[in-house]
Amino acid sequence: RELISNSSDAIDKIYYKALTDDNIKFDKSKYQIKIDVDKDNRILTVSDTGIGMTKEELEENLGVIAQSGSFNFKNLNKVKDGYDIIGQFGVGFYSAFMVADKVEVYTKSLGEDTGYKWISEGADGYLIEEYEKDTVGTDIILTIKENDEDENYDKYLNTNQLQQIVKKYSDFIRYPIKMEIEKTRLKEGTEDEYESYTELETVNSMVPIWKKNKLNLKDEDYENFYSEKHFGFDKPLSHLHISVDGVIRYNAVLFIPENIPFDYYSKEYEKGLELYSNGVLIMNKCPDLLPDYFSFIKGVVDSEDLTLNLSREVLQHDRQLQFIAKNLRTKIKKELETMMKHDREKYEKFYNSFGRQIKFGVYDEFGRDKDFLKDLLMFYSSKEDKMVTLDEYVSRMPEEQEFIYYAAGESKEMLKKLPQTEAVLDKGFEILYFTEDIDEFAIKVLEEYQEKEFKSVSSSDLEIDDVEDTEENQVEEDKRKEIFDYMTKSLKGKISKVKASKRLKNHPVCLSNEGDVSIEMEKVLKNMPNNQNIKAEKILEININHKVYQAIKDAYENDKDKLDLYTNLLYNQALLIEGLPLEDPVEFSNNISKIMD
Repeated sequence: RELISNSSDAIDKIYYKALTDDNIKFDKSKYQIKIDVDKDNRILTVSDTGIGMTKEELEENLGVIAQSGSFNFKNLNKVKDGYDIIGQFGVGFYSAFMVADKVEVYTKSLGEDTGYKWISEGADGYLIEEYEKDTVGTDIILTIKENDEDENYDKYLNTNQLQQIVKKYSDFIRYPIKMEIEKTRLKEGTEDEYESYTELETVNSMVPIWKKNKLNLKDEDYENFYSEKHFGFDKPLSHLHISVDGVIRYNAVLFIPENIPFDYYSKEYEKGLELYSNGVLIMNKCPDLLPDYFSFIKGVVDSEDLTLNLSREVLQHDRQLQFIAKNLRTKIKKELETMMKHDREKYEKFYNSFGRQIKFGVYDEFGRDKDFLKDLLMFYSSKEDKMVTLDEYVSRMPEEQEFIYYAAGESKEMLKKLPQTEAVLDKGFEILYFTEDIDEFAIKVLEEYQEKEFKSVSSSDLEIDDVEDTEENQVEEDKRKEIFDYMTKSLKGKISKVKASKRLKNHPVCLSNEGDVSIEMEKVLKNMPNNQNIKAEKILEININHKVYQAIKDAYENDKDKLDLYTNLLYNQALLIEGLPLEDPVEFSNNISKIMD
């Protein structure tokens, strides 16, 4: 990768000179990079038809580690920022000594009559001499080390493996990289005898898809690229082709997968985009380009403005990355909003796969990005059997409705039967159904939407029906208080209190909760590895208009033991409705038998 990138830079320099010097003609078809292998002598050669180097440039570029010949050329020629022709890489060729015992450089600079050779075996310095070279350009010859216990250096003499390395790291170098590729063919005049031969082939693609005009590309082109890069076995649900020419220039092709990657929720999954600099891969997965809530995005980013160190692996400054990441985040959100508006079916398909991640983004970092993501949220609702956005919910709220109501549970089918929803539905108010563990946690962080607060149908302060205070009501309420205080004591701390329900219409009993932890949140927290036994502050609500309440009153007046039995049964019934485990199933079963005697 290092040597090929240097060769590409050398050809770029001739191209730049041709732009500014009419005496130099640049015919791109004559410029190439060639890789040759001599297995017998353990020689690997990388040649180019680039600008070459003078003796002074050899001294300056190869005599000092980390000296950037490309960068100096750019300064010397005062290249404007708009020119995409000069790399910013360090010479970087010292990495060759990691695999070679000896490195030889044979070069002739454009406009010079004499060539030079540079020879070094590493630690003992180097030798520079004049050398008769017919053509302008550079040949770098590596004498590859013998294998040892730690390294198999033979791979750098294997044309198939070299081809794979070129494809991975240098596929989008803009000039052809050519190699003699070993092939087999049927021997002439025979039917079953084969012979080996080599053929000079271009092994890189040269023009990456992100450098092409998007108007000339079809969906099929993006799908093929998605498949070639092994981003997934499915077809992408959508793609973004981004070209930004501003303070920091970059191109990107991003994909939203159709399905959840098989390892997405495992520790092995790595988020990140392939990061290129001028067509050269510098990072397989750059995690800093994507927030966690967009970690499902696949794709590539290429920028010529990245400041790299010699190895091309580590970014020296992250300001450029931060700019690109922020810009990508905005464009991904815009793409999702466009999908939601113009192709709802596709957006719902996306949301079924990755909606959980969007909700996590609302909740994560104490809601840092909640306002950025809130318009992407969707939930099932009591109004229609499909998901709705928060904006759609609020837009059809009756004028007298103060809150955005929601119910949390395992499924929308279960939530439709939840007793706590009766009063809200009777008012004609819509209820959002929260069926994923993350839902209520995210909404607790979001708090409100368009100045409308969220309210659980199980909240103790629902107060959806107000009863007018009269003297008769007060007497009845005092009596109820006696009964409910007794029932509260009977349950021995399992609930904070028993009270008359203002939300129940047809059902006799339900649980509500006070405080920040809801009953559904308690269930989620209980299943977490570091469970700290956090519980909701539960209230047992009794429907005083149900015939069960008359049985409670009679038992209070005539048979306290029976009231204890009723209280236990009603409490366990409420637990079952909420999907909570019974504390003593045997006792509950025995109590049912008792009441049937």
